[in-house]
Formats: sequence, C-alpha cells, structure tokens
Amino acid sequence: MSNANETNRRSFLKTGAMLGAGLIGAPALNTVQASQASAKTSLTNKAVKTRTLGTGKHSIQVAHGIGLGCMGMSYHRSFIPDKKISIRLIRKAYDMGVNFFDTAEAYGPLTNEELVGEAIAPFRKKIILVTKFGFKEGKPSLGLYSRPERIRKVVEHSLKSLKTDYIDLLYQHRVDPAVPMVDVAGTVKDLIVEGKVKHFGMSEAGAISIRQAHAVQPLTALQSEYSLMTRGPEQEVLKTCEELGIGFVPYSPLSRGFLSGMINERTKYNPANDNRPTLPRYQPDAIRTNWAMIDALYEFGNPRGLTPAQVALAWLLAQKSWIVPIPGTTKLAHLQENLGAADFEFSTEELKNFTEAVSRIKIVGDRYTGVQAQQTNKQ
Repeated sequence: MSNANETNRRSFLKTGAMLGAGLIGAPALNTVQASQASAKTSLTNKAVKTRTLGTGKHSIQVAHGIGLGCMGMSYHRSFIPDKKISIRLIRKAYDMGVNFFDTAEAYGPLTNEELVGEAIAPFRKKIILVTKFGFKEGKPSLGLYSRPERIRKVVEHSLKSLKTDYIDLLYQHRVDPAVPMVDVAGTVKDLIVEGKVKHFGMSEAGAISIRQAHAVQPLTALQSEYSLMTRGPEQEVLKTCEELGIGFVPYSPLSRGFLSGMINERTKYNPANDNRPTLPRYQPDAIRTNWAMIDALYEFGNPRGLTPAQVALAWLLAQKSWIVPIPGTTKLAHLQENLGAADFEFSTEELKNFTEAVSRIKIVGDRYTGVQAQQTNKQ
C-alpha cells in the first residue's frame, strides 16, 4: 500500500471545498432546480441533475443521482457518532441538494429510523424517505419474516419512528421463501392504496422474485450490493430491471469503506457493532490481495483529481442511467467527496479501458458468510 496514495487522499479531503462547488451530475441525468436545498447553501440556485428510479407513476426522481445511506450512523460500522453530529450531517446533505435518504427497521435495530425521523422533520415533505421490512423483530440474526401482518406492523412502527404519515419507498429487505410473493406484494399494494406507502421495492432479490412481485405491484427500485468488488447483479438482475423498467440502487457501493482506500489490514473494528470482522473479504490477507483494486483506482484517479471513492462511484453511475448508489458516511468531508463523483464523466474509451483493467483483478473473499449469505442467495 502506498503511503503517497494515502497522503494524497488526505490532502484532497483537507481541500474539499472544491468538491461542493459544482455537483453538476452525471451525463444521463435530467436537469432540475434543487428547490429542496436550503437558502443557506450556494447550491440553492444551482442546477442539480436527477436520475429516475422506476417508470411512469411508479417513478421517483433522485437528486444528484446519489442518495445517502444512513445505516452507519447507528449500526454495523464500529463507532456510533453523537446523535447531534448525525442529525447535522443529514441536514447538511439536504442543504447540498440530497433528497434520497435510506434507513430500515433492522438498522439498530429501530434506532436508525428514529434518528432519521428526527433529522428530516424540518423538510420531510421535500425528500424521498426509504425504509424496509423483512426480519423477525427487526433483527436479521433471528431470521426472515414477511407475513402480511408483520409487514403492516413494521410499517406502523416505521411511520411512528420516522415521524411521518407515509413512506416514499418501502423495500422488502430480503426475500422470505416461506411467504408467497403474491402475499408480500399484495400487502404493499394495499398499503399504497391506503396512502401509507407510495412505492414498492425489493432488496437482494433474484430475477424470479422480481418478476413475481412486479406482476402484482410494479416495483420502483431493486436494492442490492453492487460495486467494483461485487458485480453479481450484472449477470441477470440488471438485465431484468432494465427489461421491466425498474431502477437499481447499489448499497455498499464502496464495499463497506474498502474502496475509499482508507481500510487496510491494520484497521480495527468493534465486533459488537460491525459485521466486517466476520466477513472473509475484510480479513488481513484478503485486504492485502485485494489492494490491487485500490491501486487501480489511484492510478486512474490521481491524474484526474479524483479520489478512489469518487472513481468507484463514478464507475457505477456510468453503468446505467437508472442506477442510484447510496454511499453512507458519518463525516461531512466524505459526503462532499461522494457527491463530487457525479461531476466526473467517463469518456467511452476511459470507461472501456478502466473496466477491462479492474475486471482482470481477482477479488479474494466472499462478501457474506453463514446466515447473511443464505438470506441474500435468493432467486
């Protein structure tokens, strides 16, 4: 690992003001005015571009083409920031034009929804609020549970925690093979009719489940892990989404921080609040081997003034115009950095050459093991 590369990134973050200046978006986006931005920010009167998830009346517009994943403010990322800091960050994201905020009952569990609900209260009606159902007691370790009565119970609790009377986008967090998809999608369809939910989505679902759900209630988005380290969706899921007009939302677009170049074999985690110590991909030997990806990101990014994280996010944005990554962060500098990825446009040749280069890198270590792997391995 190059100390020069790490120093280079730190220097970039210290002079990060340049990242907040333009935020002009990726090439396939439609220009709109960022009416949701605060008058306190210079972005208020600047053109912010959007990406569309879904089709027709089932579509939503996401500013910058990048959302904010809020999970790490409460769950699975070792430390938990002071609540006031996280609220300030969410509100600053809104000031910068972000309008897509992702949470779930499982994050905490429950506490992340409460945090997000408090943070977005001043501008609730101006943003897209996303949450999820799908686990027993909201705890993935207890197993899947998507029976209709459970879905309704979760929605009622989420509405209370989020301090709102509707959810813009409700995902089934994981496919529950014990519950027919027609029952799951049918329940969400009823909630949409009742006005408690606006749009339906799924997470880590395979092509068969996507089609089954979409036939009952058209899906707006499919959320699954997708990054330079995890390219499984390219095999079938992205093709299915494109065929059906469903947007795609990559979670962990920076591979749980690895693609930022800030995690190495010496990184320490809090096992009481972090799943990375249990994942093969984050073991020291795997990190050392997979560092070839970080080198590739630096090689491409350095001459273009981009950080590894920005290159990784820009690459995702370049794959399809209906892809909206949701990188999470607890720091303002990283928020600015992530949004700055939308400024960069790969040329056709750059994208071809870079993709070919990273495709030659063999990734070591599975992304999940045990129960987590079982819950994501669905048709």
